[in-house]
Amino acid sequence: MILPQPPIAVTGSTGQLGGRVARRLAELGVDQRLLVRDAARAPALPGSHVATADYGDRAAVRAALSGIHTLLMVSASETPDRVQRHLAFVDEAVAAGVQRIVYVSFFGASATATFTLARDHWATEEHLRSTGLAHTILRDNLYADFAPFMIGSDGSIRGPAGDGRAAVVAQDDIAEVAATILTSDGGYDGQTLNLTGPDALTMDEIAAVLSDHLGRSVRYVPETIEEAYESRASYGAPAWQVDAWVSTYTAIAAGELAGVSDDIAEVTGHPPMALQQVLAAADHS
Repeated sequence: MILPQPPIAVTGSTGQLGGRVARRLAELGVDQRLLVRDAARAPALPGSHVATADYGDRAAVRAALSGIHTLLMVSASETPDRVQRHLAFVDEAVAAGVQRIVYVSFFGASATATFTLARDHWATEEHLRSTGLAHTILRDNLYADFAPFMIGSDGSIRGPAGDGRAAVVAQDDIAEVAATILTSDGGYDGQTLNLTGPDALTMDEIAAVLSDHLGRSVRYVPETIEEAYESRASYGAPAWQVDAWVSTYTAIAAGELAGVSDDIAEVTGHPPMALQQVLAAADHS
């Protein structure tokens, strides 16, 4: 007799990346438990069941993960206490009996990363490693899908990226990798994968691709760090968030997002999508 397999738990299914992973798992016929903060926003997918839990609510997390073997952990929304929430979530996953976690991290995560939020990911990675739990870490580069949203009201991209490069990556490729690993029965345990696009692009090159795609001129306007902070002051965002916005560009300038990896091709069997392909696919979705 073949015993039924426990469902895979997926966080972030109401968002862009987690939602893509959940849909892929549904297409594969995988039973899954969708952990969401708002059940009304959970996608209706065959084979899925919804559990309500916030990362910081220890009791709810432990209950929601009861009976789960494998878990996709998409990072929580950006807040000053995100690391504490991540660590609490991991601890409750362990307490609930989860055996494997696939964690969505960031390219170049380290304690000293220029991009401030990459330090959050490093702290989470280190805590996950310390648990002894089977795990796979997916270090994603900047999302190619978000490139159009970098364009300001004046039609330009502004930031202190200098002539640095970023190997922007498609969320569809990341989702395919995640779904493959989640269903691989431990084939990628202990690995840290770098998920990038096929090319490392300067901001001028990203602007040129956007210009071709949109049929209008998009240009990159380099800013100094001081200009970057000044231009973002009008949003009224807290200091930690402005630091994150600006350090996205300074990390590019520092060369910390320029690496190109073959990991997507090795997992999926096909090359990652280029920025042009991502933009064209979004037009037809």
